[in-house]
Amino acid sequence: MLRHVAEGLSNKEIAERLACSEGAVKRSLRQAMDRWGVRGREHATAYAIRTGHI
Repeated sequence: MLRHVAEGLSNKEIAERLACSEGAVKRSLRQAMDRWGVRGREHATAYAIRTGHI
């Protein structure tokens, strides 16, 4: 999912690509941000790139 965020896609666009709800995308991103202790999509994406998740 963060790979799609890194591409600049919105939650709606990600949901359409992954055939899931916008809410599921939002929850998943929020869980990742909470787990990693980051704030915002940009920080989560940067963290994921630095740590090799994407």
